Parts: sequence; structure tokens; C-alpha cells
Amino acid sequence: MALFVYKGRSVRGALMQGQIDANSIDTVATQLMNSGITPIDITPSGGSEAASKSVFAYLQSWPPGLDDLILFSRQMYTLMKAGVPLVRSILGLTQSTRNLQMVDALKDILTNIESGRDLSSSLARHPGIFSSLFISMVRVGEETGRLDESFLRIAEYLAREKDTRERIKTAFRYPVFVILAIGIALTIINIWVIPAFADLFAKADVPLPWQTRLLLAISAFFVQWWPVMLGGIIAGVFGFRAYTKTENGRYNWDQYKLRLPLVGDIILRATLARFARAFSMSLTSGVPLIQAMTVVARSVDNEFIAEHILSMRNGIERGESLTRTAAVTNMFTPLVLQMMAVGEETGQVDELLAEVADFYEREVDYDIKNLSASIEPIMIVVIGFMVLILALGVFLPMWDLATVIR
Repeated sequence: MALFVYKGRSVRGALMQGQIDANSIDTVATQLMNSGITPIDITPSGGSEAASKSVFAYLQSWPPGLDDLILFSRQMYTLMKAGVPLVRSILGLTQSTRNLQMVDALKDILTNIESGRDLSSSLARHPGIFSSLFISMVRVGEETGRLDESFLRIAEYLAREKDTRERIKTAFRYPVFVILAIGIALTIINIWVIPAFADLFAKADVPLPWQTRLLLAISAFFVQWWPVMLGGIIAGVFGFRAYTKTENGRYNWDQYKLRLPLVGDIILRATLARFARAFSMSLTSGVPLIQAMTVVARSVDNEFIAEHILSMRNGIERGESLTRTAAVTNMFTPLVLQMMAVGEETGQVDELLAEVADFYEREVDYDIKNLSASIEPIMIVVIGFMVLILALGVFLPMWDLATVIR
């Protein structure tokens, strides 16, 4: 794309001027006409879009997150409900969106729409930004003529998703900081503090208790091998990230996360709440059942649970009921299965699944609030044991030295 400088007149005759990124002068003229501006002069600025970006703008080119998608969905809902044409709505968003990757995606979407593509197909060209659930909801909105309602449901779903993720991050923040602080403290003590005491004990030539010998051995190991240990930690982190990006690695890690002590059950129920919420929203919007199962399986962000959801889809394709296929997965509680059965009998599966999502979200919220209270006793015991070993290892020889001196 190139950067063009334009001058034009608004509907009221006011002079308008600015800059637009586009492929050609004709594209700029089309965009201006669609936005209600009559072009007077359009000239290339002589620089490309990449050359015109400042360093600050380059630093702003982070990948779009949930906040950007929520804002985009709510803005689209407002514009669609107000009757603003689609092309003019997206053109306006390209000028007000701050995320540069999102701006580039919206410009490409606008170009595709002007070329005759529908909105859902244009969004599908950017799978790194818009999920399959997002695209399916937009496609249903286009087919039913209720695109504004689709964007509203998407915004509400993404807002709930963001809230759940933030609560989980908040619950894990305290123990992670404590573990990092302990690791840094142990490194400093073993590399700098204990070696100083080791020289003192060696000069005193007194018998050392086993706690002190243990600390000295660990410290000597740290001092001699800390570069190898640091390299091993870095290599392990990068190796783990590379492994989890593979198909088998992602599947195994997603399965193992559900078995972690204290947090595994919370992750499971949060994922099931995401499944129930997305499934309910898809059915309410009119997405076919089989297609909804496929789309939701891709949106739960857990390959292990996604495999179980796809097995439910296969069972439904064979003619089995939703409740029976859900029971086979062993993921849902009897209460949830009973709610699904009632939903199938009454024809209100979408409403009952929304109740299931609310049920799981309440449980997750309660468990997250009590997670810190469950972790704190364990952390206190671990820290107390470490402090006891350090105190005995350092102070017992000091008492022996005082006895010798007396």
C-alpha cells in the first residue's frame, strides 16, 4: 500500500484533508465517496506506509487482544444498529483503531468487501485475529439479517472470556511471585552468602552438623555449575515452548494441565464454562448443531477437551442424544447432565447450556477466591522448612565457634 494525501469537501461544503493508505488513487476516491467526502485532489505522498511509521507506532504494533476484539465488536454493533453502511463503518474504524495490526486487517477486509466478498469471508482471511467462532457468528448474522445482534453476542462472550482469564491470572499471581522470590533468594544465598561462611568455618576447623554440610554442598554445586544450570533453565523454557507448539505436545500439555494439584480442576471447569457459553451462543444465533460443535471445539483453547467435544459431535451425527454423548466423555457432573437432558426434552438446549455456563462460572469464581487461601499454608510450610534449614546450618556452627572461643 501507498500513502495518499487528499483534499475534499464534506456534505456541508467544509474543506477536509488528510492521509489514507490504499492501493491506488481510485481506491482512495471510493473510500472518500463512501464516507461522504467529495474528493478535490488526491496525490501520492511519495512514501510507503512502512516508511511513514514512526518508532512509537512500530512499538504499538502488538497482536490484537481480547480488548481490541471487544471494542471492535461493540463498535460494529453500535454502527450496524444505527444503520451505518458496512463499508463506511469499517472505514471509520480503520481511522479510530489504535492497534496497527488490527488497522492493517481492517484495511484488507475493507478491500475485500469492496471487491464483492461478504464480511465473514473477509474476516476468515485473518485467522490469527478472528477465531472460527467469531467468523461463524458473523456468517449467521449475515444470513439472518441480524448482524448487529451477532456482534453484540460476540462482545458479551468475549467480555466474559476476558473476565475469566483475568480472575485466573490474579489467582496465580501471588504464588508465582512467591516462588520467583524464593528462587532469587536461594540463588543469592548459595552463590554469595554461604561461601563467606564456608571460609569462616574452614578456618575455625570445628565439626559441622549435617545441616551445615548440606548447605555447603549445595552452595558448592551452585558456585561451580550455575552457568550450566542457567543455560539448562533457558534451554528448558524454549524447549518446552517448542514442544507445546507441536500437535502431540499441545495435546499432552493440555491434558496434564487438568491434572495439576489445586488448579487442574479450576482449569477444567473454566474450560467447560467456555464450552457451554460458546455452544449456547452459537445455538441461540442459529448455527446448526453439528457446525456449532465443530466451531466450539476450536474455541475452547484445550486440545484434550476439544477431542472430547468432537467425539460428542460424532455421536450426535450417529443419531445419539446430546446428553448421552456428554455422559460418555466423563467431563460433566450429574447435575449438568440432568440440565442438558431437560433442555433436550423441552427444546431449550441453548438456555439450559447458558445455565450450565453460569453454574461453572460461579464455581470457578468461588474456587479462585479461595485458591490463595489453599496455597498459603503450603507456601508457609515450605518457606518455614527452608528457613529452619538455613538457620540451623548457619547458627549451629556459630554457637560451636562461640563455645570454642570461650
